[in-house]
Amino acid sequence: MTGNRQLLSDTLAATKAEGRSALIAYLPAGFPTVEGGIDAVKAAFDGGADVVEVGLPHSDPVLDGPVIQTADDIALRGGVKIADVMRTVREAHEATGKPVLVMTYWNPIDRYGVERFTAELAEAGGAGCILPDLPVQESALWREHAEKHDLATVFVVAPSSQDARLAEITEAGSGFVYAASLMGVTGTRASVGEQAQELVRRTRATTDLPVCVGLGVSNRAQAAEVAGFADGVIVGSAFVQKMLDAGDDADARREAVRALAADLSEGVRGRA
Repeated sequence: MTGNRQLLSDTLAATKAEGRSALIAYLPAGFPTVEGGIDAVKAAFDGGADVVEVGLPHSDPVLDGPVIQTADDIALRGGVKIADVMRTVREAHEATGKPVLVMTYWNPIDRYGVERFTAELAEAGGAGCILPDLPVQESALWREHAEKHDLATVFVVAPSSQDARLAEITEAGSGFVYAASLMGVTGTRASVGEQAQELVRRTRATTDLPVCVGLGVSNRAQAAEVAGFADGVIVGSAFVQKMLDAGDDADARREAVRALAADLSEGVRGRA
């Protein structure tokens, strides 16, 4: 069974051909329950997301701010397992036919086993993995197995990355490049800022891969701003906050995610 890396590439190529950025949503698996998390991913697609990143909850999420940390804590206390992450990927992809990635820190994969993880992710229909804390120089084993199973390897670049480092990272990656719009953790911001635009420019000088921007985007106007210079707009904390605000009402959670995706979908089409 091979993964869906090509589906991811085709999706990003299609949005570019439409003259717009892709909308990439992030939602943690197992939050608020496994079933609730699956429903949320489907709702994001229903609202207009082109790609979804399914987060693998972690007890020490160094890149994630308080909103996603809260969701991760709820998922972990609920007993979420890697099998639940794979189930989320499988059911979301089977229901929509759209590309689903996993975003995870390296430690859970290392403990689970790289071959086992990549084989199961491919079997579930996954398109690849975003690995924010895996150094490129230590990624050979992962990339070997990801390539074997036709999974994309998405690395994260930051404004602090020097040009030579950017080139090293983008040469090793596939699918797209995740450009962190600012130094810091995930969360909504009042402004995404000029740092992101400059980082996209510098990253594009090193690669033909799409460059997608995350960290800080939470509304249609910000999505439209980032869509003006990036190939994709990544939104996570704003979706999770909507789910937290909806509380225990499953229908309200689904509708909140769908409505935000619909609003952001207008933004990535330049309709601020």
